[in-house]
Amino acid sequence: MGGRTSYKTDCRVHRRHQSSAGGGHQIGQAARGFVLSHQRHFHSAAALRERREDILPLANSFLKRFAAQANRVITGYTPDAAEMLRKFDWPGNVRQLQNEVQRAVLMCEGKQVDVQDLSISAPRVETPEDETNLTLMEAMERNTIVQMLKETGGNKLETAKRLGIGRQTLYNKIKAYGIET
Repeated sequence: MGGRTSYKTDCRVHRRHQSSAGGGHQIGQAARGFVLSHQRHFHSAAALRERREDILPLANSFLKRFAAQANRVITGYTPDAAEMLRKFDWPGNVRQLQNEVQRAVLMCEGKQVDVQDLSISAPRVETPEDETNLTLMEAMERNTIVQMLKETGGNKLETAKRLGIGRQTLYNKIKAYGIET
């Protein structure tokens, strides 16, 4: 919609005919009825992160299109790049995926898009033993909680009071940061 490029599509639209006593709908009424009766379908598409099985087919379709536009021969994705695309959450949904593939086509130097051609980062995996996955703020917060727990002898209620946070918030942070008490 809104462009001048034609795309081949394969779809079916089903509409029950509802005739009125006056001999049927006018064209404007039929179009309005179609939109109103199908409006919920236009807005109910699930986020891409909830349809991970669609990510690679979409990415391959975009790759084919953008490689052709750039006159590049790119056959696909390396297994690591495909896995990274599949695991990424895509907060910008399909448009972000499309932009990422377009950028990757321009950055790719080989026959396949590799991890270094992608600008997205690998999904963050937090492990309690490894603080290197924490941001500076998170590491500081974790260390402050650990220190306060030591000062209060492990008393979580007192630790929460001294930190100015609720007890449940403290429990959530202890769990998130993997702090052993």
